[in-house]
Amino acid sequence: MIIDAHSHWLPPEITSCAHFYSKAWGDIEVQLKAMEEAGVDRAVLSYPTSDAFLRLGSLKRVAQVYNEGVAAILRKYPDKFIGAAVLPVDDKKEMIDTYKRALADPGFRAVSLATSTNGVFLDDPRYFDLYALAQEQGVPIFVHPQIVKPIGSERVEDPLLTPVIEYIFETTMCVGKLLMSGVFERFPKLNFVFTYFGGVTPFIAHRYDATYTMLRGVNFVRDLGGLPSAYLKRIYVDTSGDETMANYMSSLELFGPGHIVWGSDYPAKKDVKGSMGILNDLDITEKDRQDILGGTLEKIFQQVTR
Repeated sequence: MIIDAHSHWLPPEITSCAHFYSKAWGDIEVQLKAMEEAGVDRAVLSYPTSDAFLRLGSLKRVAQVYNEGVAAILRKYPDKFIGAAVLPVDDKKEMIDTYKRALADPGFRAVSLATSTNGVFLDDPRYFDLYALAQEQGVPIFVHPQIVKPIGSERVEDPLLTPVIEYIFETTMCVGKLLMSGVFERFPKLNFVFTYFGGVTPFIAHRYDATYTMLRGVNFVRDLGGLPSAYLKRIYVDTSGDETMANYMSSLELFGPGHIVWGSDYPAKKDVKGSMGILNDLDITEKDRQDILGGTLEKIFQQVTR
């Protein structure tokens, strides 16, 4: 089974209130056609983050609109889509209540979180009760970069540089803060799935270990109980439609094929089938290739309990 780990759909109320997104992000029939042409069996629908909350008035309203819209799709196409629920993360109680309501729907089997919200990253203790619940129920958390004032935007805001560089470093910093805060230690069975290979994490894994070892030698950094790379290897990353051999190779070296899942990043990237092609060029087994294309995600979703 081929499962797209990274695809998006947005209801009209979101696209009409958000900067950048168009009606094309809300055409589920076109998306189904693209999936069929590419041979994709199922797709995870996650939230790409937006500034719609500014016009809608709150993150709670965004979560309500989005989750209700996705729920309707899941009822209509139960065998084609997997829902990742959006949560109002600025209100701890409402975040947990929304999680429980959404996950009561069998179509929702994941959570969709932004790397940060209003400058607060996912290492903040406000998330710990959510993480405990998700870990207990086997619910994976799909993490998408924050596009509203991502890290670095206070210095540079550019229509190309912001998505190319700052979104990537948003993800990289999020992974790093989860590592250093002890979240990976505290919730060892919680499955995080980060977009775009986890940012530049694969490229700096050696620097993590070398610098950590040096700083531990002078007791300048807390004891993680092991090398940073040992924790980084536990996370999952998606390919986000990338077709670059170097990115795959560095990710395979750090995470291994069992922690890489294929994602198209549709409709931001529309060549769904093309983004699978590079998997045929990698020096991996056929089983590894099938796991990347969907086998690994299938196993993760099989662990979800209610």
